[in-house]
Amino acid sequence: MPKYYDQLNREINLPSVPKRIISIVPSQTELLFYLGLEEEIIGITKFCIHPAEKLKSVEKVGGTKQLDIEKIKALKPDLIIANKEENERSQIEELINFCPVWISDIYSLGDALDMIKRVGNLTGKEQEAKILSTQIAQQFNHITIQQSNLQTAYFIWRKPYMVAGRNTFIDDMLLRCGLINVFEQERYPEIDAKTLIGANPYLILLSSEPYPFKDKHIVELNAIVPNAIIKLVDGEMFSWYGSRLLHAAAYFEELLSEIKSVKSF
Repeated sequence: MPKYYDQLNREINLPSVPKRIISIVPSQTELLFYLGLEEEIIGITKFCIHPAEKLKSVEKVGGTKQLDIEKIKALKPDLIIANKEENERSQIEELINFCPVWISDIYSLGDALDMIKRVGNLTGKEQEAKILSTQIAQQFNHITIQQSNLQTAYFIWRKPYMVAGRNTFIDDMLLRCGLINVFEQERYPEIDAKTLIGANPYLILLSSEPYPFKDKHIVELNAIVPNAIIKLVDGEMFSWYGSRLLHAAAYFEELLSEIKSVKSF
């Protein structure tokens, strides 16, 4: 029997290929469907939105951080796919008591590709996962990003303002766009107007998730840093680390082209 390990280096005991899978991470839910596991997926979170046409009949088991443990238990899964950051540790520990839980831990494109391949191995979709990870890697290898070194702030929340800092998957995506994160704190620091002015970003990116920034927030932030270029961006392209990465490299190239057209660098 093969040995399986998650990205926390925990051994996962799977006596056979899982037939009843619950995913509690949206980007990994999309990945499972992409790999062809539609029949095996029996539970997802209310935040799992892709692929929309295939999710309506799948049981919802709560939010990523507010899971319905009893509902999950009643579904009798033989595998749960989780993530260290997106799910609550206490709830994961409860789930481990009655079901194998495979946990991803992702800070870079390399981690994401490793996750894809490992999930493929877990679920009997090795070849599909290998092809997908190779396609994603090739797209990022061929991306024609000008090394602009633009000083950039990437906003994920408002009231309070929160940004993506270092040691995050978003920060790795920014670097692959040739953008330099102005915030050196790790993870997702809170900032205020004074901190933003001091950081002096040339470019501010307002994510569509988890906070849904709109045009009115461009005006709000422009009043604080009037010289910055401020753009709304698709948060899924910067933070979803499953099969959506197939679309990310092309999105980044288009984004950089738009920024360049606003002001040369």
